[in-house]
Amino acid sequence: MEREKLGSRLGFILLSAGCAIGIGNVWKFPYMAGQYGGGAFVLFYIFFLVILGLPIMTMEFSVGRASQKSPVAAYQVLEKPGQKWHLHGYACLAGCYLLMMFYTTVAGWMLHYFYLTATGHFENASPEEVGTIFTQMLGQPSTMIKWMVFVVVVGFGVCSIGLQKGLERITKVMMLALLFIMLLLAVNSILMDGGSEGLVFYLKPDFTRMKEIGIGATIVGAMNQAFFTLSLGIGAMAIFGSYIDKERSLMGEAINVAVLDTFVAIVAGLIIFPACFAYGVDAGSGPSLIFITLPNIFNHVPLGRLWGSLFFIFMSFAAFSTVLAVFENIISCCMDLTGASRTKVCIGNILLMILLSLPCALGFNILSGIQPLGAGTNIMDLEDFLVSNLLLPLGSFVYLLFCVTRYGWGWDNFKKEANSGKGVKMPDWLRPYLTCILPVLILIIFAIGIKDVFLK
Repeated sequence: MEREKLGSRLGFILLSAGCAIGIGNVWKFPYMAGQYGGGAFVLFYIFFLVILGLPIMTMEFSVGRASQKSPVAAYQVLEKPGQKWHLHGYACLAGCYLLMMFYTTVAGWMLHYFYLTATGHFENASPEEVGTIFTQMLGQPSTMIKWMVFVVVVGFGVCSIGLQKGLERITKVMMLALLFIMLLLAVNSILMDGGSEGLVFYLKPDFTRMKEIGIGATIVGAMNQAFFTLSLGIGAMAIFGSYIDKERSLMGEAINVAVLDTFVAIVAGLIIFPACFAYGVDAGSGPSLIFITLPNIFNHVPLGRLWGSLFFIFMSFAAFSTVLAVFENIISCCMDLTGASRTKVCIGNILLMILLSLPCALGFNILSGIQPLGAGTNIMDLEDFLVSNLLLPLGSFVYLLFCVTRYGWGWDNFKKEANSGKGVKMPDWLRPYLTCILPVLILIIFAIGIKDVFLK
């Protein structure tokens, strides 16, 4: 069976960026930038994105394009007889399932909040009432499951239509709409009275604030965020490499994806910080910023219901672009493993994904007594830990060793594939860095991730 191809280069870039652009760009990046000294953090973040993210993404794309297979089958094509690199292919598939086991629930939150905002549920609500709406949502199994099932069914439904007609077409529309809505929201925030102070806080490097937090902590924070933002290590990017031709070099394409991902992260801060400063609220971290602070701000903004609805549809698109990309990875792996058609694989995975996602959806209510990582944690925390702290860094480490050492695919084969076509090339002088320094950096990130969870 001939492998499907993407219809355009734009489709490839938007799909890959859509996979990388997720909710972390919107709630984690601005918060971390504010906490770690604004512009100073942004500078470190971009530096680490270049030295950590770009090489690994280029490697994933190269493995995908050279093998013309999904991550679960790619190593078999490229490894030498008797080698065991292909075992990582199964870890990639497991990682995609694990990521979606909680991401489908979080995508459902965004859709629920879009519905609540668009139908006026937040209008005239006090700050306390806005806070309880989020708690109520988490406490209602039916609400959590309903939206999760909706995300799974629609996601696999889109992918079942086909690569070009379904996934590529829908993602293009969604991503272009996402970028347009973001710019609209950012302009609206910047023009608020008092918004300019938020811009200064966010974009002007403040090394004194960075020193208060600690220069080491800032560097580690920027390194972590740059590494995790691109979802590298579970084959999520390799799959799109397998769908493109050899007209463009892969380092250049990785740069395009990273630029788009960074653009979204930085513009998210332009939406959030001016609005928070204009209304004198703390740009606090995580879910509370998105689900409690911002609905309160939209309550006070002229045309707040419109801006709030636009914000949550943008958040839904950001989440959904990742869901569609990872679902495509799962589908392609299952097709390679079973030989079944796209439609059959999608139907089977709808049922499997709903079952696998139930523990997370119920982990905030019926199963809230299960606290796997200690008091106050939930099932989602465990699933997130397994993906973010184990599978992503270790998977990236495997891709790296496979591409640069003679025990795997090897530097010459990797470089030849990466440099096929027009665009930025992977130079030979990078080889010592990729072989000796980058593996150590990835292991440091892995060690920090384990320490942060178990040695608080």
